[in-house]
Amino acid sequence: MAKVLIIGAGGVGRVVVQKCASLPEVFSEILLASRTKSKCDVIAEEVGQGRVKTAQLDADNVSETVALINEFKPFMVINVALPYQDLAIMDACLETGVHYLDTANYEPKDEAKFEYKWQWAYQDKFKEKGLMAVLGCGFDPGVTSIFTARAAKHHFDEIQYLDIVDCNAGDHGKAFATNFNPEINIREITQKGKYYEDGKWIETEPHEIHKDLNYPNIGPKRSYLIYHEELESLVKNFPSIKRARFWMTFGEEYLTHLRVIQNIGMARIDPVKFKGVEIVPLEFLKAVLPDPGELGENYSGETSIGCRIRGIKDGEEQTYYIWNNCKHEEAYKETGAQGVSYTTGVPAMIGAKMMIEGKWNGEGVFNVEEFDPDPFLTDLAEFGLPWHEKLNAEIEL
Repeated sequence: MAKVLIIGAGGVGRVVVQKCASLPEVFSEILLASRTKSKCDVIAEEVGQGRVKTAQLDADNVSETVALINEFKPFMVINVALPYQDLAIMDACLETGVHYLDTANYEPKDEAKFEYKWQWAYQDKFKEKGLMAVLGCGFDPGVTSIFTARAAKHHFDEIQYLDIVDCNAGDHGKAFATNFNPEINIREITQKGKYYEDGKWIETEPHEIHKDLNYPNIGPKRSYLIYHEELESLVKNFPSIKRARFWMTFGEEYLTHLRVIQNIGMARIDPVKFKGVEIVPLEFLKAVLPDPGELGENYSGETSIGCRIRGIKDGEEQTYYIWNNCKHEEAYKETGAQGVSYTTGVPAMIGAKMMIEGKWNGEGVFNVEEFDPDPFLTDLAEFGLPWHEKLNAEIEL
């Protein structure tokens, strides 16, 4: 039905390629591009089902991306590259007249700052071109936002309290490893915490606030309040929300390693001189840590990610819990990628499918909760991420 260009050949890109290749009636032609073409070639050979072409691309270079798009002429770009590259890829889409989708919001390379303002500023440009840009179509952000939209559509007249809870109870057997790009992951979890309450943002020290929460099929896990980008768009699009927070689990050993990394300066994102050469410590650390795309083979356990909500329906207060659990072993068996890559890649494919099929429509820049959640969630269950919901359950928060 439509040609797609996928940019990014990490673990998430691997899942997106595998899922798109399995639906030739939707994704008629697929081109996978990355800075390192050999990575694309491996993915195409192992999970592309003979349907995937590959190309070398420096996505920081707008003119290079424009040339590739003009040559391939896709309906849309699925961006699963680095968040630093979002704006350059959006510029290329505008210049060539193709639609855009990503899984993580833009952040400047020289500052760990997670805001949608840079991409929301493209609203008029995409609208004037008659194009659609869909932001944050992974799991969180992504599915968690769509879970919230389902709650608003079917179960609440007014959402008042939203807590997004993200648990990874997996074990990859490494002393220390991140589940996605180490540079992005460490920047994200070492920043100050932040949550929304009564119309303002409240900042906390990193990992200052924590609570033991029970997760389905997993049990109690210590969960830490951190800032996550979907909070910004959700409180904007659901103005009845009085408080919105994001919680993520970390093991004590992981946090100990993280503190050491920070204390010795390896989490720095500013360049330092080493033997006359400028290097960024965090970029060097990324080069020596395990590749997240290679964790899957020995990864056991599962993730559990969902939304715990309180609000009003027909004048009465009620609670609602909606979640998905994903087993790392099953994700690896299907795609060769671990569960965190799987839970990001599957929603990216489904979001692209929604755009191609016309189930998500519009001109401009959108966050996923602005669309009808129902067709997306139907596909989410069908393509490997079944979800569950409970009304008036104990939500602990």
